[in-house]
Amino acid sequence: MEQASLPKRSTVRQQKSTQPVKNKKRKKRKKGFGWFFSRLIWTMLIVGMIGAGWFFLTPSGNQYRFLAADTLITTQHRYLAKYIIGQTELDRRVAEYNKRFESMGEEKDTHQIQLPAPTQTSSETSETKKQLVEVEEISGKGYHGYVMTVNDPTKIRLGVPQARGKGEKVSSMVKRTGAIAGVNGGGFADPNWKGNGFKPIGIVISQGKLYYNGLGNNSSTQVVGIDKTGKMIAGHYSLNDLNNMGVKEAVTFQPRIIVNGKGLIKNASEGWGIAPRTAMGQRADGAILFVVIDGRQPTYSIGANLYDVQQIMLKHGAVIAANLDGGSSTVLVKNNEILNKPSSEYGERYLPTAFLVFENPEEANIPNVWAGLNPKDIDPGKKK
Repeated sequence: MEQASLPKRSTVRQQKSTQPVKNKKRKKRKKGFGWFFSRLIWTMLIVGMIGAGWFFLTPSGNQYRFLAADTLITTQHRYLAKYIIGQTELDRRVAEYNKRFESMGEEKDTHQIQLPAPTQTSSETSETKKQLVEVEEISGKGYHGYVMTVNDPTKIRLGVPQARGKGEKVSSMVKRTGAIAGVNGGGFADPNWKGNGFKPIGIVISQGKLYYNGLGNNSSTQVVGIDKTGKMIAGHYSLNDLNNMGVKEAVTFQPRIIVNGKGLIKNASEGWGIAPRTAMGQRADGAILFVVIDGRQPTYSIGANLYDVQQIMLKHGAVIAANLDGGSSTVLVKNNEILNKPSSEYGERYLPTAFLVFENPEEANIPNVWAGLNPKDIDPGKKK
C-alpha cells in the first residue's frame, strides 16, 4: 500500500516543481516577441536613415535621385519631383533640359539619302519583294518595344483628326484612311493631363501644306518630318526654311538625338528619365525607322531613356533621329492591330497627329481639320 502510494506523491511534487518553469518560459516568450518587434522597428529606422543618407548625400545616390526626378518630370506628376530635388532644382533642371534640347537642334544636317532603284521584275516572286513595312521586337534592360522600318519614305503621310474639337486615336486614323501602319506624332496642349488632343504644339504640315501654325510670335521651331524627296528633316528651322526645303510632312517636337551619323546624348544620365518613348530616324538608304518603347508597366516594361533610344537607332543604322511625343501617347499600329501596350490607364489616347504609311499615299484623303480656326480660340481641355 505504502509502496503503491510513493509514485503518486512523486508525481505531485514534479507537477509543483515544473509549474514555475512553465511560467518563466511564458514570460520569456512574451519578452522575446517584444524584444524582436522593437529591434525590428529600430533596424528599419536605421536602414531608412542610412538609405536616406545614401540617396541624398552620396554621388551614386544623387545619380538615382536625379533619375527618379527626371522620370517624374516626364509624367503628369511632375510636381512630385520637388520632394526629391526641391522646387528650385526642379525649375533649374527643366530649364536646363529645354536649353540643351534647343542646342541639339542647331547643328546643320548634311545627311543625304540614296533611295534604292526599283529592281523587281515580273519574274520575281512575292517572297523576294522587300516588304514596305517591317516590324522587329526589341528588348533591353528594363524595357520592351518595337522597331518599325518603312523601306520607302515617300509612302509616309501625316494623319490628322477627322472631326473638330477632339483628337483621334491612331488606330482609328489607320482604319479610316486605309493606312498600313501608324505611329503617334507630335505633342499637344494637355491641361491637367486631361486634354482633348485637338490643339497641337507648334506646327503641323501635311502633304506640303501648313495645316496648323501655333508658333505665335516665334518664327522657328524644332521639327520632325520628311521632305518631298523622302529625306527626313529634324532640327530647329523657321517656316521659311521649311518651305524652301520642300518639307512635306512635319510636326513640332524635340530633341533631335542623332545628326550626321553621331549621337548627341553622351550617356544615360542625360537621357531625361525613364518613360515610354517614340522616336523617328532614317538610314542612309532612305528607310525610316520608328522606335516604340513601352513603359510604366513594371512586370512588362518600365521604359527607356533617350540615350537608350539613341543607341537603338544607331544600332539600326540611323544617320539622323529625333524624339516624338511619348509617355501615354506612345502607340504602334499595323494592319489595324495595336502591337505595343500603351501605358495610359484609359487606353489609347486621342491625338492630333500620326505618321501613317500607305501603299498608295496619293490616294489618301487627309483634309485640314484646323482650316479657318485661330489657335488662340481652341480650348485644349474642352470636351467635344
